[in-house]
Amino acid sequence: MPASQSRARARDRGNVLNRAEFLSLSQPPKGAPEPRGVGRKAPGPSPPPPPPPAGDGARERRQSQQLPEEDCMQLNPSFRGIAFNSLLAIDICMSKRLGVCAGRAASWASARSMVKLIGITGHGVPWIGGTILCLVKSSTLAGQEVLMNLLLALLLDIMTVAGVQKLIKRRGPYETSPGLLDYLTMDVYAFPAGHASRAAMLSKFFLSHLVLAVPLRILLVLWALCVGLSRVMIGRHHITDVLSGFIIGYFQFRLVEVVWLSSNTCQMLISAW
Repeated sequence: MPASQSRARARDRGNVLNRAEFLSLSQPPKGAPEPRGVGRKAPGPSPPPPPPPAGDGARERRQSQQLPEEDCMQLNPSFRGIAFNSLLAIDICMSKRLGVCAGRAASWASARSMVKLIGITGHGVPWIGGTILCLVKSSTLAGQEVLMNLLLALLLDIMTVAGVQKLIKRRGPYETSPGLLDYLTMDVYAFPAGHASRAAMLSKFFLSHLVLAVPLRILLVLWALCVGLSRVMIGRHHITDVLSGFIIGYFQFRLVEVVWLSSNTCQMLISAW
């Protein structure tokens, strides 16, 4: 036995393939499949995979429940939602088409200054300042009564528009920054259009409490319409913003008519002021 082992060692030493530089030829490459007859396990049912951790399933369910609504597809949208989205898309498209003075590269950019001037005629700051000046200069009881109620209507308009705009926070069709006068009257957002509501309220107020000729009455209505249109042309408001402003201005006038201050109340307020 020892003699046979010594002969086997001598034969292995004499084999050229046992050298270090030839070991790669005699060994199978890494990753090669094993022979079919070697290492085959006995047939039988494979062990079940380990169960996932208990916390993973609950975490995935919580994440799926916390997905935002915009990531969830509505398979059966309501007819009201479809109609609202369609009208909103039409409003945005038409407002952008009418925004011909929205920027310096617009088609009517040369008329932007004139259109902005028309919009300033419906701003709250000039009207409030002018009403206070006329109230101070007025010497008749009837004139002071009308001017005091007009001042009340202007203040009501500013508070109503500012409150609704702060609640809705709708931006205009174009990225236009509000001016200094807009910040003074808190007319920062687009819905509703404060200039349109003020123009509608003022035109209705003057038509009801001033004796005007027919041409002046027509010009007063056209002025209110031009003020609302100018705000769309410079890209500050949508069409629905202006229409909503007209409606709000009308209801503001009706409210002022209901709570109309009498002459005695106006005189008391003026004396206290």
